[in-house]
Amino acid sequence: MEFGYFPIERFTIARTNMRYGRKAPEIGDILSSVRTRGVIVPVIARGCVEDGPLEIEAGRRRYFAALAVANEGKEGVMLPCVIADAGDDADALELSMIENLLRQDPDQVTQWESFVRLVKKGRSVEDIAATFALGEVQVKRILALGNLLPRIREAFRAEDIDATTAKHLTLASKAQQKAWLDLFDDPQAHVPRGSQLKAWLFGGASISVSVALFDLSAYEGQIVSDLFGEDRYFADAECFWVAQQAEIEARKNCYLAEGWREVMIVSEQEHFATWEHEHVAKKKGGRVYIDIHRNGEVSFHEGYLTRKEARSRELAECGAAMIAKPVRPELTSALQDYVDLHRHAAVRLALAAQPGVALRVMVAHAICGSPLWRVKPQEQRSRSETVTASVAANPATLAFDECRRAVLEALRFNKDASWIVMDHEPRSGIGALVQHLLDLPDETVLGVLAMVMAESLARGSDLIETLGVHLHVDMADHWNADEAFSALIRDREVLSAILGEVADDGVAKAHAGDKGKAIKSIIGDCLTGANGRTKCERWVPRWMAFPPSAYTTRGGVPTVAAANRVQWLAEAEAEERFDADTAQAADDDLPEEGGEAEAVDDTVFVDA
Repeated sequence: MEFGYFPIERFTIARTNMRYGRKAPEIGDILSSVRTRGVIVPVIARGCVEDGPLEIEAGRRRYFAALAVANEGKEGVMLPCVIADAGDDADALELSMIENLLRQDPDQVTQWESFVRLVKKGRSVEDIAATFALGEVQVKRILALGNLLPRIREAFRAEDIDATTAKHLTLASKAQQKAWLDLFDDPQAHVPRGSQLKAWLFGGASISVSVALFDLSAYEGQIVSDLFGEDRYFADAECFWVAQQAEIEARKNCYLAEGWREVMIVSEQEHFATWEHEHVAKKKGGRVYIDIHRNGEVSFHEGYLTRKEARSRELAECGAAMIAKPVRPELTSALQDYVDLHRHAAVRLALAAQPGVALRVMVAHAICGSPLWRVKPQEQRSRSETVTASVAANPATLAFDECRRAVLEALRFNKDASWIVMDHEPRSGIGALVQHLLDLPDETVLGVLAMVMAESLARGSDLIETLGVHLHVDMADHWNADEAFSALIRDREVLSAILGEVADDGVAKAHAGDKGKAIKSIIGDCLTGANGRTKCERWVPRWMAFPPSAYTTRGGVPTVAAANRVQWLAEAEAEERFDADTAQAADDDLPEEGGEAEAVDDTVFVDA
């Protein structure tokens, strides 16, 4: 391909342009820009660079806008152009369609016209789908518009017919389409559209082949296929019902042969209501209900009796005494509340006096959950799969998993279980878990507690900053720069600052004008010691250290903001404590009531 600026007079519209032959396009939205700045985006054309006409394959609107400017009297109008390599007409048409599809979605009929031209020039459905990044089904749907009469296609292009109506019309024969057009042209007639059209085409009974119980290969009636490749319907509803009823009768006989007591057929005028029946096993007299729907679908309900029948059978088998009126409970609900609350008060007081037992109960609640506890593990996942994979490979993550498995083994849990559970109701095994924890030494229970707390530690919180500093966490022990980290840094100022850290300020200044990709490459060499660079050991970006800091003054670093909040609160608390201690010291130095004034550190305290 070659690029250049060429006089507007050399250009014509190629016959292979997907919009060739149509009326001049609407250019009002781009004409003002072309008057002021000219055409910025090049057109695509074929022809000889030196002389002769240049046939525009893509860029028809830009050409007409430039031509309008030239006709207004502006001289020397030039058009930027990419001259495509010589090829066949199908190649040229593909160029035109690709450019137009990317810039301005053509209507489906225009796409159909162009796809048909490509098919005539030897392109397959698979070729078209691959060229335009479409699914083969999408291409087939567009090509299916060829089954419509030209007048219907034009009405669809003009949006006088909606997509659903056009889709259903592809199911119609040419005679049905003509009859529909007669209604469409008659202002006094009601023209069926959408779902009404489907009923009109199939005589009010559109039955999908998906509901057929019988073998379609042996069906002698006509089946109409949706040319969009989505639906198939029975053209003759009466013929369908004959075949469907025969298969229903055959399946009924199969059920009876299998030992079912009775098989009931529920016609399409009725309905099988599950709430009016009870499930009863076949050996206890349950029957099969075959429920037929108006759309041809058939449902099979195995092992049911009406509630009245089930009740009568239960009485007959068990006797009236077995189903007698329930005995009145010993405690009313109010009395049960009374007992529960008083017992709870007593146990609560006893538990408060036994920290060791309370520790184990707390651990069990954190693991199992309860109506008053909502504990769940912090997921180590990101919306980015690359970031998730990077965290999964972090040495700290791998070491934590080893500790976690050891704790699970101590608790006799499955080593791969998701063992911190958040339930709306407590797990039935919480009592057994507490009993097991009571048998473990304090050291083991504290280890379990530490693991539960660690796995449920919320990320991105101020607590992370507090604990990171308090526990002297050194990120260099757990992190190394990887490809995911490098790909996520896009700020040139930050990249230059990082280069100054891993190399030196001189190297950073020398490469200040380089592109970000080049700076990233040098940073990578410094971190690995490649290409003659001195290896920078144990480097950690400022945001990840404890405490963190920023590379710029622009802000927008959540870890730094959180650390600042923690520091501010700590200083405020220390200042408040200092003021309180000073006031207390002053009170301690005051003379007792009735005493004389006493000088302390040059400050005179006088008895009030």
